[in-house]
Amino acid sequence: MDAAYDFMLKIQSWPLAEGGEAMTSLPEAAKRAGLRVLFSELPHVRGLPRLFFLRRGLIEGFLGAAAEMNARGWVLKVEDGYRTREMQKYNALRPEVFPLVLSRTRWEVGGVEPSPDLLRRRLAALIAMNPRVGTHCIGSAIDISVLTIDGSEEIDRGAGYLEISELTPMDSPFVSQEARSNREEITALMARHGFSTYPFEFWHYNAGDAYSALLSGRGGAARYGPVDLDPSSGLTTPITDATVPLNSEEDIAAMIAEAR
Repeated sequence: MDAAYDFMLKIQSWPLAEGGEAMTSLPEAAKRAGLRVLFSELPHVRGLPRLFFLRRGLIEGFLGAAAEMNARGWVLKVEDGYRTREMQKYNALRPEVFPLVLSRTRWEVGGVEPSPDLLRRRLAALIAMNPRVGTHCIGSAIDISVLTIDGSEEIDRGAGYLEISELTPMDSPFVSQEARSNREEITALMARHGFSTYPFEFWHYNAGDAYSALLSGRGGAARYGPVDLDPSSGLTTPITDATVPLNSEEDIAAMIAEAR
């Protein structure tokens, strides 16, 4: 968890070269391409609709990955795509996430109440706490599952989306050899189409952003930065206050008190 937080600190100051590139609807792109792609039907936080969008420059890679999966006898299922600031803020406070992270952080510090700052750092390792480090707020990331082509069975990766445990890191030593092999095969497939994997979540893939620039070792300014999206047009507007925390320490302290 400390390694993930350190990763986020590096991303916080990574240079950007955001050019205002628009986004494209993934369901529409998949339909036009005649590919079998599934999309989560669950509502997002607060009952909001999911926004399955990626930057237009990433659509070719997305379709290429989906096509290769279909040829392999698999189907790509997109669990999550672009997130608004509201989605990102409340994603960390969901009842299936916050209490679990809180309980594990309590265990980490010997059963006592963790400080809001420590809990904020633990949450930040799993869910970006400001748009500057949130690839879902950039329109450069998708969370995925992979199923058999008929959609009847999920490919074993050791756990399903959205797992929050010792199984969550991509290289977790607690998954079976079969699950590890599947993780590696899916990651290699996604990489062939330009997508990096966030090392601390086995379901997360992204491209063209600071994560990819850091993980690839290429350096240089990231192509994409945090933006607001107009879903009706796909147009984007850069977020000017992107480093402002979406959840303050006061918010987190209140959630700790509520969870007691």
